Amino acid sequence: MSTAVARNLMAEMQLTGMLAAFERIIADATRDQIAYTEFLDALLQAELDARAERAAARRLSAAKLPVRVSLDDFDYTAKRSITKTQVRELQSLTWLKDGRPLVLVGQTGVGKSYIAQAIAMQACQHGKSALYLSVTTWLENLALARATGTYLRYRDRLAKPDVLILDDIGMRKLTATEAQDLCEILEDRSFGKSTLFTTQLPLDHWAEVIADPVIADAIRDRLQHAALVITITGESYRGVKARKLAARSKAE
Repeated sequence: MSTAVARNLMAEMQLTGMLAAFERIIADATRDQIAYTEFLDALLQAELDARAERAAARRLSAAKLPVRVSLDDFDYTAKRSITKTQVRELQSLTWLKDGRPLVLVGQTGVGKSYIAQAIAMQACQHGKSALYLSVTTWLENLALARATGTYLRYRDRLAKPDVLILDDIGMRKLTATEAQDLCEILEDRSFGKSTLFTTQLPLDHWAEVIADPVIADAIRDRLQHAALVITITGESYRGVKARKLAARSKAE
């Protein structure tokens, strides 16, 4: 079979990863005089890698991340209580594989949202699905779903990702209906799915922003007994960034 025919067949069968690497692999095989089995292995690996890359890209698109960041780039120069060991634990995704909730507690600027979005990136790159929602967006979507009769469909959508991120719980009080919605989300996701919360409020204070005390107790109970809770204290990264910019300007 000629290389032209082989390329046409790859294109017809949509083996785009194999096709993109074909010329390079032929050149390497000719130079190194590798066996046919090694040549085939290289072609198949190129196709597998390309498919994995496209799948990761689709997962990242579906995650709806405002920014794409990595835990590898987390700035430890700010004086914050979270340690490299804790960040590595989050990065390992063991808690996600176990289906545990994750709660990141801390004041504004300590890096909660950054870590949450970086975790979503890490998950998507390792074969897991993610969905990021600010609490404001989540509540707006809930209201719209109820108004248009699509609430159950929207709830099903929230149940599917391997990790669902609700960023900034406690920014506003939840009505009894909204609190019940949150409780149902946790119930739907209690079988092998992880829910990640960022919040300024320790779990013991969630009742302050949940109108129904019975539902507040139910939510807190679910999280206290299952969640990995990391409290982050220290200076705001915005202050660190401002000092770095000032130092750079001075140096120039």
